[in-house]
Amino acid sequence: MGFRRAGRIEALDVSEIVRLTETAAQMRSAGIGIAALSTGEPDFPTPDHVVAAANQAALAGRTRYTATRGTPELRDIVATACGGGSDEVIISTGAKQVLANAMLATLDPGDEVIVPAPWWTSYPDIVTMAGGRPITVPCPLEQGFKLTADQLRAAITDRTRWLILNTPSNPSGAVYSAAELAALADVLDDFPHVWVLADEIYQHISFVPFASVREAAGRLAERMLVVNGVSKAYSMTGWRVGWGIGPKSLIDAMTAVQGQITSGASSVSQAAAVAALTGDQTLLDERRDVMRNRRDRVVARLNAIAGVNCPVPEGAIYAFPNIEAALDRLGIASDAELCQALLETAHVAVVPGRAFGSPGHLRLSFAYSDDDLDKGLTRLARFIGEQAHAG
Repeated sequence: MGFRRAGRIEALDVSEIVRLTETAAQMRSAGIGIAALSTGEPDFPTPDHVVAAANQAALAGRTRYTATRGTPELRDIVATACGGGSDEVIISTGAKQVLANAMLATLDPGDEVIVPAPWWTSYPDIVTMAGGRPITVPCPLEQGFKLTADQLRAAITDRTRWLILNTPSNPSGAVYSAAELAALADVLDDFPHVWVLADEIYQHISFVPFASVREAAGRLAERMLVVNGVSKAYSMTGWRVGWGIGPKSLIDAMTAVQGQITSGASSVSQAAAVAALTGDQTLLDERRDVMRNRRDRVVARLNAIAGVNCPVPEGAIYAFPNIEAALDRLGIASDAELCQALLETAHVAVVPGRAFGSPGHLRLSFAYSDDDLDKGLTRLARFIGEQAHAG
């Protein structure tokens, strides 16, 4: 694979999410209370010691440019945690920039990237933006929303450059086991031109044992990029710090891309990330337990609604129920139409599954307080029940 920038920005289709977001904003400005269950952002505060570290860094004058690939201190900490070298780490302005750097650095026009569906909304658009062609592989609820080895083998062509895996998954909450990752690696052994990008940003919000691709398929390390960051685990979404771990040749190419877009990530935010990664880690278990309790509460409420089938997510902060039976019962054409009606009539915001490549589903975040969750779920259940009764 050549490490060259290539491709031309093409039209990116995020219209449904944009439309719902704009409608919700307009309704709020009109004084209408919206029960929002749509945002992928933990509601916990950034830990106090992390905020203090950022304050201290700013007061100490650590407010200048850093090296494009990140401060040595933060890169060393990430490298040590992953068993690699600091020259195999890049720090970026959020995990999303790591993904964009990788695609811009490696894709030529028409190169293919396998993206299992449901996928995070940005994956196919980033591939398209970089000139590549996203190849969607449907992974339905019946197979746990996970890509199988047979599906992977069937999707690979001579133009395939990457496989993108997200574990734990946004939106489905699926978590690949070590055995499942090993089975996919066995397929990739036969296709040395295919690299794997593992987005593990929800690593610390896994309700089952978590296996990193670096551990389960270490022999692929020379054609692997692992993406992670502090945004979800430490409630630092606005600090914008993510990182990638991969072979030095790839990291060098990604650094060249980043150098022409943003340069290094915020110096103060990197100091805060150091504090997050080296401070007391007991908060990770505590916050995961809170999320597990919320997950169980939300799944139970959803499965009590006629026509809704919600599997128990193994990780992340989302429920991803199938609502096809409810749509049929209500006479509503699509998940997008239901989301629009829920917003305009019931004043509850959720995201349609088609935005993630899986029509017939809804994505609800359970990263909200119990009161907010109860309010939103009550409105959702009442709307579906009343509409069905009226029909």
